[in-house]
Amino acid sequence: MADPHLYLPLLFAIAVFAGTLGSLLGIGGGIILVPFLTSLLHVDMHLAIGASIVTVIATSSGSAANFLRLRLTNVRAGSFLELGTTVGGILGALVASYAPVPFLSLLFGLVLAFSAYQMIGKINLQHEVLAVSSPLAERLRLGGTYYDYHAGQQVPYGVTGVLPGLGVMMLAGGLSGMLGIGGGAFKVLAMDLMMKMPLKVSTTTSNLMMGATAAASAGIYYFRGDINPYLAGPVAVGVLLGSRIGSRLLPRVQNARLRQLFILILVLLSAQMLWKSLAGFLGGLHG
Repeated sequence: MADPHLYLPLLFAIAVFAGTLGSLLGIGGGIILVPFLTSLLHVDMHLAIGASIVTVIATSSGSAANFLRLRLTNVRAGSFLELGTTVGGILGALVASYAPVPFLSLLFGLVLAFSAYQMIGKINLQHEVLAVSSPLAERLRLGGTYYDYHAGQQVPYGVTGVLPGLGVMMLAGGLSGMLGIGGGAFKVLAMDLMMKMPLKVSTTTSNLMMGATAAASAGIYYFRGDINPYLAGPVAVGVLLGSRIGSRLLPRVQNARLRQLFILILVLLSAQMLWKSLAGFLGGLHG
């Protein structure tokens, strides 16, 4: 890896961009940051993932307070689902050190592609068909209301699919620990598609959860030497600034526009990471 001081302005700009999109989409910024670091700046995959873990904590810290103030976040649901993501995050971080870089790139690309595929069916949906809470969700009191700035009214919503959603959260935590992505894409998908929570509530609740998920695995990366402070420091500052920008924009962005942006970013990054994985595997064969 080259000296981070040589490309500090570009590094900071990428971090602000990743933080803004990560906050808007509830995906932590890491899913955007890692491909940029490894492709444009040729940062080692493990160091990029270590820096990304730190930025996920910064994104969550930078945007969660504003989302809580706006009452967009379902704190009760997030606290319950965090049980699965924390366990998964620790397990994923332990596994990551044994995985070769081409495999991590392949897994990263497949996660991105699957996330985009799941969202395509709802790309133009603006107002969700809100579900009545399932019996388990009712007992846990996971339903709630949020203020939709576009509609100009309070919107009540129910929650369903609690146990399947918890299972996906454990998978999301594992991917967070292994890939440094916060697992936000899967968290948003689980809450939006499986648990039938409104997209804005899903993204803001995902933002709240990501910090705890990343913190569960950050210590493992630190003691393994995969967190470079000269890389993680400026990236964390840029992501923190971007997350504040994204948290200001989110309440006024239409749900359909969020989905379109989400899918576009995921498709582009998935193609890039799958190509990087293929090149790595072919290079290993020729080597």
